Amino acid sequence: MTGINHHHPSAPPMPEALRLLSDETRWRLIGELRWSDRQVGELCERLDLPQNLVSYHLGILRQARLVRTHRSDADGRVLYYALDLAALQQQWQSVGSALALGHTAPPAVIIGPVLFVCTHNSARSQIAEAWLRHLSGGRVIARSAGTFPATVQPLAVQVMAEAGIDIGYQQAKGLADVAAPAPAIVVTVCDLAREECAATLQAPLRLHWSIPDPVTASGDESERLAAFRAARDELRMRVAGLLDLLSVVSINTN
Repeated sequence: MTGINHHHPSAPPMPEALRLLSDETRWRLIGELRWSDRQVGELCERLDLPQNLVSYHLGILRQARLVRTHRSDADGRVLYYALDLAALQQQWQSVGSALALGHTAPPAVIIGPVLFVCTHNSARSQIAEAWLRHLSGGRVIARSAGTFPATVQPLAVQVMAEAGIDIGYQQAKGLADVAAPAPAIVVTVCDLAREECAATLQAPLRLHWSIPDPVTASGDESERLAAFRAARDELRMRVAGLLDLLSVVSINTN
């Protein structure tokens, strides 16, 4: 009888993501940044690690483009570290592709309200509110407010309309306007709001996304429009990532 030989292709090279994330310190840093943007000192305190070690591994993650930085709009001396979700997803997909694994997204859960806060409630928080309502299919109560509410920016309305979402009816609100029912999650999308009134934004879960303010973008209208589109796309990615996180945790609102 002739034997049957099964020839399997050789294993592909190890994806870079596995090399990067196999280190426990880097894994813990990414786990922390998966929830919220942080300063180096905050990462040291939350992970109980020395600053030189944290800075070293953040440098590796930045070089790999999995982590990026943003200087605070409130205080330019403050540097926020953020996870690049798009880059991380790409790396994760490379692992799945190497092992021929499929990907299934976890379902979003019903929770709320989720409150997005920025200074004027004119662009970033309004966009985030709309994305959460849209991406959750209305299953998550989404609201937004500003510490000093102004008027919703026409360019914010325009770029969301490009994505098929109407926010022309949304209005700027102050924190007092959304005080009840109390939010389950507060997400500051503005450095100034986070640093000025963090103590007054009470919720079981408080997060921060350091999103550059498109309203302050300089240049002609096309350049300003590009800044609003960048904020829109970044916030979509962040909101989708938040929904994934909410499917694996429970939040006690009592």
